[in-house]
Amino acid sequence: MRLLLHAKGYFLKLPSAPMARHFIAAVFSLSTLSFTAAAFAGPDWAIDVAGGEDHPLIQRYNNSWMMAYKKINFDQTIFPGKLGLNSENNFVEPVAVEGQITRMVYFAPLGKTPLEVHRNYEQALKAAGFKAIISCTPRDKGCEHMRYGFDDHYGDMKEADFRANRARHPEKSALNSQMHSLGGSNMLGTDDIYFTYGTLTKDGSTVHVMLNSGKVYRTDFTTTYIEIAEPKAMQGGQVTVNADALKTALQSSGKIALYGIYFDTGKAEIKAAESKTQLDEMAKLLKSQPALKVYIVGHTDNQGNLDANQALSQQRAQAVVSALAKQYQIAATRLASKGVASLAPVASNADDAGRAKNRRVELVVQ
Repeated sequence: MRLLLHAKGYFLKLPSAPMARHFIAAVFSLSTLSFTAAAFAGPDWAIDVAGGEDHPLIQRYNNSWMMAYKKINFDQTIFPGKLGLNSENNFVEPVAVEGQITRMVYFAPLGKTPLEVHRNYEQALKAAGFKAIISCTPRDKGCEHMRYGFDDHYGDMKEADFRANRARHPEKSALNSQMHSLGGSNMLGTDDIYFTYGTLTKDGSTVHVMLNSGKVYRTDFTTTYIEIAEPKAMQGGQVTVNADALKTALQSSGKIALYGIYFDTGKAEIKAAESKTQLDEMAKLLKSQPALKVYIVGHTDNQGNLDANQALSQQRAQAVVSALAKQYQIAATRLASKGVASLAPVASNADDAGRAKNRRVELVVQ
């Protein structure tokens, strides 16, 4: 008995069923990873932008070409809270998100319409739990103009080598001739626009996704712009507030938030090595002003029980007081610890970035 195995477009004839079973098992065990990688590979008719890669959240429309890409480890981006733009072509009710940002522009295979491509992306996202906040079509007033709200997002994206891609096709072919117009804003769909923005939950965080599909100006090509923002806390501890800055802030505002004192999650013991620089500066300030008395105020985010967070924030504030008194010989009578849990946030607790800002120690003049 002969069997046929289809692998990457090839049919292999196998001499017998027993041998076939062993061969098939070997092929699939050895090539699982290669098949996974191939699903994200670029098309054979174009060369993806150097360094570009599909986002793990969503695979490109089949056989599409990635012609622009940008990944930013930490920054802020803006999404629309509702359909429409203001008089300055900015999103109405803007939604600011801080975290990792990924931007991609895909060129769909020739002949595919914006509707077909966009609906496929929406379908894949909905299967992952995506909930649309805005979803508009060419029939909806204002939909075609939504791209102006993010026209500063793609200005510094890395673009594909369009000349090299044109050279892959006959000189008078549609792909060769119309690739001349690509680049910059002409990568984006400008006609027959479909626009979607919404969110989904991934690993406990809210991920924001924006899609814009349409025909490129004066071509028959469909492109899709995708922007994904994954809120996360930035890497902290990179800046320490020195004694002079502490003095200035206390004189002008009466308080200052410090992010250079570290604790393990749910614990009140100071991480000595990571926190030493900031404690040094606090002690330097207090020694330079012998009459200064301060509150050390502990703050948490809103995760967990309020009473537990109240106790934790008090214990952390007291740990700072104890460190200043014991390690730096600051008189305990000049220091008072207070814990306020999550009752005085400086940012929204709805995402990781906001919660990171709320977890802090404040120095407050008594």
